[in-house]
Amino acid sequence: MAERSTAAVDVADNSDDTSLTAQADQSTADGVAKNRERDTDSDEVQESTRTDGPGTTSPPELHSGHKLARRYRLEECVTRLDGFSSWRAVDEKLRRAVGVHILPADHSRARSVLAAARSSALLGDPRFVQVLDAVEENDLVYVVQEWLPDATELTPLLASGPLEPYDAYQMVSQISSAMAAAHREGLAHLRLDPNAVLRTSTGQWRIRGLAVNAALRGITTDTPQRTDTEAIGALLYAALTQRWPYESDAYGLSGLPKDIGLIAPDQVRAGVHRGLSELSMRALVNDGATASRHESPCTTPEELVKAIGEMPRIRPPEPAFTAPPEYQRTTYQQGTYGRQAPRLGATQQVPTPPPPLQSRTGKALKWAVSALLIAALGLGSWQLADALMDQGGKNEDPGQTQTNDGNDKSPKKPAGGKPIAISGARDFDPFGADGSEKPSDIGKVYDNSTATYWQTDFYLSSDFGRLKSGVGVILDLGKVQQVGKVKVTFVGDTSVELRSASADAGSEPTSFDAYSKVAEGTGTTVELKPKSLKSRYLLVWLTELPMQSDDGKWRGRVADIKVTS
Repeated sequence: MAERSTAAVDVADNSDDTSLTAQADQSTADGVAKNRERDTDSDEVQESTRTDGPGTTSPPELHSGHKLARRYRLEECVTRLDGFSSWRAVDEKLRRAVGVHILPADHSRARSVLAAARSSALLGDPRFVQVLDAVEENDLVYVVQEWLPDATELTPLLASGPLEPYDAYQMVSQISSAMAAAHREGLAHLRLDPNAVLRTSTGQWRIRGLAVNAALRGITTDTPQRTDTEAIGALLYAALTQRWPYESDAYGLSGLPKDIGLIAPDQVRAGVHRGLSELSMRALVNDGATASRHESPCTTPEELVKAIGEMPRIRPPEPAFTAPPEYQRTTYQQGTYGRQAPRLGATQQVPTPPPPLQSRTGKALKWAVSALLIAALGLGSWQLADALMDQGGKNEDPGQTQTNDGNDKSPKKPAGGKPIAISGARDFDPFGADGSEKPSDIGKVYDNSTATYWQTDFYLSSDFGRLKSGVGVILDLGKVQQVGKVKVTFVGDTSVELRSASADAGSEPTSFDAYSKVAEGTGTTVELKPKSLKSRYLLVWLTELPMQSDDGKWRGRVADIKVTS
């Protein structure tokens, strides 16, 4: 199934249903390929329990070319299992590929699947594969989801080796933040495995099957946050070691040796990043049985996000520099264009430079230029003397004399707070491919000039092409200070939020969730006025971009930022 790793429809767990697999292998007339099922994790790994058995209703008898709601044309069956089927389909109305889960309306889990799909659709977080439709029609229940043709599952990515530390850091950071946001809305995944995690061509990590995959299989648990947190720890463990952190093999990965228990990733493979190794253990070992060097375990995605924010930021690897080839001068630049190449050994005569102007015309031109220079110098001297005499006369005018008898009042100071110097700034793109956005120009946001600006990458729409929720700039004020106003000047109407880290933050937070929104606005010059804010680190977070007239693309451009108390 590596070639189908980009699908938004999750492949079902058939490791315990050999008869159903055989039934799926026999179906070839309707576009079902043989042996499509993959090994997945056991329910013990997920710490989940099934509340009901497989549905008693057989899967709907559907075939390639069948249409749902006169709109979704089924193309290829990906899974038939446990009374439901999953398909790659085409939305003929919007002309795009979609994924569809289908099960009978009288299936024992049909109602829970509908409820899970509708709850997931309401979340609207771009870090999750979106549920587009959830319908009960003609004795069928079907859920329509995005299909991502440019995305690759984590499973085939790990088949070629472990991830680089920066890629693993980006994966665990983005997935933890997304799951923390989902749990705040009361949604859990419960089947967060390497088949449910996708990396797009832009490097963004996305999660599919939120709530829906567990509902399709009847999986529930009394500790959903702990289950998802441990699943994230297992994903990070596999990304660092290319091993599954349990004794059983799964997802094409070998399990740990038997009878040795759970050992840290840096003990399994040499060169593993120490901080990421400890983070995976804190997420996996939730009963407190950690090594002495480890800190307290993380039992919720929120705690995991906080732990990631306390880690030193892992920078992307430096691009390899290749020396350019030696510059070769062209024939024209070498001065041989249109000439015959000299013979070897022949003595070449150096051309004599032309003599200076010696004719009558040349001498006349010299005298004319000299006369013009003398006239210009005389005129300039006269104007300078006249200006000095006028200035002296003004100083002697008694009506212009200024006195200070002590009764004059000093000019009033302008209203407003005192300026706060920005000691440093950096770009902030936690949901992007490489975690950075034009870092070389970041100093232009506080250089006291609106003629220069820092700009984002270009996007296909004002909402960042639905790839991310925003990008921004982190400002370092040098120390914790009282912030009264932040004035931001943009090129084009831009929507922006002002977010701040807590006053007791010892170092610059690297997680988006570590910054709380304190003000927002829209325009070309936006004054953001938080209420009673003390902080050292501020985040100017762009949420909606303008279309720039010079290139017709959606970009954000920050010309100047000023902070006052």
